[in-house]
Amino acid sequence: MKICRVDDLTGTEILAKDVLTPEYQILLSEGMPLKQEYVEKLRELEIKEVYIRGDEPNTKSVVILRRELEESFKSKVRNILEKYTYSHNEKLEELCQMADHIITNILEEDRVVEQIYDIRGRSSDIYEHSISICSLATVVALKMNLPAKKVHDIGVSCLLHDLGMRYLPIEYADRSPEELSETEYAEYKKHPIYGYTALRGENWISNMSKNMILYHHERLDGSGYPLKATDISEECRIIQICDAFDEMICGIGCKRIKVYEAVEYLRKNKDIKFDGRIVDIFLEFTAVYPAGSTIRTNEGELAIVLYQNKEFPDRPVLRIIKDRDGNNVDIVRDLVETDEIYIEEAMD
Repeated sequence: MKICRVDDLTGTEILAKDVLTPEYQILLSEGMPLKQEYVEKLRELEIKEVYIRGDEPNTKSVVILRRELEESFKSKVRNILEKYTYSHNEKLEELCQMADHIITNILEEDRVVEQIYDIRGRSSDIYEHSISICSLATVVALKMNLPAKKVHDIGVSCLLHDLGMRYLPIEYADRSPEELSETEYAEYKKHPIYGYTALRGENWISNMSKNMILYHHERLDGSGYPLKATDISEECRIIQICDAFDEMICGIGCKRIKVYEAVEYLRKNKDIKFDGRIVDIFLEFTAVYPAGSTIRTNEGELAIVLYQNKEFPDRPVLRIIKDRDGNNVDIVRDLVETDEIYIEEAMD
């Protein structure tokens, strides 16, 4: 399964995920051929991206939250935030229970802190983004053996960290700061303040969670916003890393990039913009090349990532599908077992 821009569809693809209307009614069902007339309808409805099936071999993907759970949580978060952003803030308290449900579901998975997870690029849906960083930050917090109360507060702040985005009058999805006007970018950088201000007087959310909402775009070197703060708590440092990574792979407030590029960005900026110890913990469980990715090796072979090797996030097991001469082959190769072959390029 891979995400595809509607404008790039040819009318021959197979839908890999239901397309829903804003009212959560199924418009097109998983498994349907995306005929040209369907593609035109998607354009009319201003649907920008869909998930389509690829022809890749069977892969073994490990995810933090199962797809059906993630979709259920996203729907509930969307309903709460869209319904109660401008009034009845007490209804937002339901997100405290939602955070606990997500944490509980993660804890129920076997060997939760020992896995390497396949994290894929997605559309720029801020509700899915909130669920994703809640999951990522929970795993980081568990690997750091933080107390349950702190894990809970981190989860709550993740679900609410972009509350201020709902007050923005500008379009920010899949746009880099360079594409925004000076006025637009100045407005965009206010969203942590908007979110913090909306919750400042609420007593059901901890001060620590409120601060994480305010500081989630700050950086250790003072290059962040809105306050250019450098004295940042451990909990805030966790959410900063998870948020920055997930924004990059789904294109929120920036141009979307590939997972391995986001991983490299964190590596380059550890102990500069981000807490190096927490970056290392984050990268321990983040697959550089998710299962199902198409890659090219230094030998010129085309391959599909089958699954990850524990403790070696950048050395997965591959299925070679074309040799260096472009001939079709079917060879399984474990990169942990060889030092001479490595991944040179991600193709999707």
